[in-house]
Amino acid sequence: MKLVCISDTHSLHRQIPEIPDGDVLIHAGDCLGQGTLENIQEFNEWLGSLPHEHKIVIAGNHDWAFQETPELARAALTNAIYLEDSGVEIRDVRFWGSPWTPTFMDWAFMLDRGEPLYQKWRLIPGNTDVLITHGPPHGIGDEVDIGFKTQNVGCIHLSDRVAQLSLKAHIFGHIHEGYGEYQRSNTRLINASTCNPRYEPNNPAITLSLCERPRCAKT
Repeated sequence: MKLVCISDTHSLHRQIPEIPDGDVLIHAGDCLGQGTLENIQEFNEWLGSLPHEHKIVIAGNHDWAFQETPELARAALTNAIYLEDSGVEIRDVRFWGSPWTPTFMDWAFMLDRGEPLYQKWRLIPGNTDVLITHGPPHGIGDEVDIGFKTQNVGCIHLSDRVAQLSLKAHIFGHIHEGYGEYQRSNTRLINASTCNPRYEPNNPAITLSLCERPRCAKT
């Protein structure tokens, strides 16, 4: 199974130079610009033009419509599977998606560090193969420039939960500066932010191939 990972497109998806083909397209949040239902409708049309058999989308902190008018937002996203603290199994691979990030200013899907986020990460099933969150775990793809220094802004409780799981991959975005691929033990971690820090959608989609149960399928 080939996964194609993008994130943080901010309604600039039609400006992405290339989206590779694959079995599952994953968008790890911040798909919208203004966060409106109209944004979702336009994004949904674009998704429908892509060849991937399966598409998975989670919300991010810019995706207000999914928080404020959830039923209408989900109804508008007809060309993808929307996950919000929920999962889906595709060809024996178990995916789980969650939009939450630590509170910073006043954005959508934010919770205070500590117990509120800890409780969300406890919902992730122990048999998850691919975890999709909008924000990164602490210390991986989460560095931002603050004045004359950098700071890790990812969630420590998410990092702890990921360490407890036997994931094949953890896909996220949110921190544009952290774009890239990382490795921790046997888990591949991907910050798939499509937009760079200047909100230019120039970062290429990141692809990976997974072995499906009960045997490794050729990709």
